[in-house]
Amino acid sequence: MRRADFETLVDEALEDLPDWVTAAVDNLHVVVEEWPSAEQDPNGVGLLGLYEGVNLHDRSSGYSGFLPDRITVFMGPHLELRLPPSRLRRQIRKTVLHEVAHHLGIDDERLQELGY
Repeated sequence: MRRADFETLVDEALEDLPDWVTAAVDNLHVVVEEWPSAEQDPNGVGLLGLYEGVNLHDRSSGYSGFLPDRITVFMGPHLELRLPPSRLRRQIRKTVLHEVAHHLGIDDERLQELGY
């Protein structure tokens, strides 16, 4: 899969977010990278996505002037899953939803309860 096609799938996942989610998102930048760095994935677990920043739940009234939070979706680990196209699309969507949920302040434990 070409990077441009992968980026399109990430964009489509973002466009499909419910209106209440897009209205809540604040100061967030989403990017696609080929692979996570050793610092991003120190255990080499094949990280699919990563949220970095101060989630909305933890921001105080003094939050301003910060660089945007960042969601990185990693193309290489997704493609290594060797999923058929429809399942790959679903996995990318799941990764995007998972990382956006972190931006909203939802932790991994709650995401597991929700199936993400």
